[in-house]
Amino acid sequence: MEMSFRWYGDDDPVTLENIRQIPDMKGIVSAIYDIPAGGVWPYDRIMQLKEKVEQHGMRLNVIESVPVHEDIKMGKPARETWIENYKQTIRNLSKAGIKTICYNFMPVFDWTRSEMAAALPDGSNSLKYDEDTLKDIDPLSGQLTLPGWDLSYQTDELQAIMDGYKEIDEDQLMDNLVYFLERIIPVAEEEDVLMAIHPDDPPWRIFDLPRVINGNTRIKEMLTRVDSPSNGITFCTGSYGADPENDLLEIIETAEGRIHFVHARNVKRMKSGYSFQETAHSIHAGSIDMVAVLEKLHEVGFDGPIRPDHGRMIWGETGRPGYGLYDRALGATYLNGIIHTLQKKENAQ
Repeated sequence: MEMSFRWYGDDDPVTLENIRQIPDMKGIVSAIYDIPAGGVWPYDRIMQLKEKVEQHGMRLNVIESVPVHEDIKMGKPARETWIENYKQTIRNLSKAGIKTICYNFMPVFDWTRSEMAAALPDGSNSLKYDEDTLKDIDPLSGQLTLPGWDLSYQTDELQAIMDGYKEIDEDQLMDNLVYFLERIIPVAEEEDVLMAIHPDDPPWRIFDLPRVINGNTRIKEMLTRVDSPSNGITFCTGSYGADPENDLLEIIETAEGRIHFVHARNVKRMKSGYSFQETAHSIHAGSIDMVAVLEKLHEVGFDGPIRPDHGRMIWGETGRPGYGLYDRALGATYLNGIIHTLQKKENAQ
């Protein structure tokens, strides 16, 4: 497995120089953040990002994310234009030597939490999702903002989009995803690019919006309906693991050979299981058995990029919620310890 780290570009308080000092760090996961959803990513901009990473002794191994335009998700006629643009971005990324693209198909909002800095017993703080709190929040109020959200919508436009989703259920959203994949995956195959869809986060309805990549059944459907090695998943332990009904080891078995990227994140499930808080990556910190997950990934032969996902804010660090340096660096070292042990055991056999 190739240990990697998310970097938000020159505006990120965590620098490439910081990241390169983490032991055995090989890859950088990043994106071009100022191009709106639907726009073609220019080859020269991609190369600028790639070269900046390589100057620090690492490689740009995953793009996370190339956003999918809302018209594609909603199945509107304009999706044809946005899909053609998406194909060209795949070609440009491939030309630059970048062969793994993470994306998601979550309507309107990317990953969602109710608190940015909820206290943990050890004195650190982290992202939290509280079901009761979310029920009382109006998504049009501007009360919630998170890194990665598209905040370009005006209130009236956002209202119209959310109203449009009232006519779209999970089955229709899946059909729209399949329509998109049937058109981009042939290009990905030609370009030797792996498309890795990120699960819904959290993996259930929020603000009454449909969610479609949330567990084993839907993963199996997506992989079967567009049956190509280029059509795969980002296996996010925290997203899938937030739902107590998801069996992470079963999902790994279902997606064997089609897991193209891994997000390793631990969460502590609370209440009925539909509230959770992010924790340290350790097996003892949350509800996810990270050792068992990595053992299963090793067993099915996953050797692609893996990154420590959202971390706590520790030692007084402030900055982008979930994306501080210190706890993710600890997480990378913890994960590498497990991975190196598994590799050593295999080599000794």
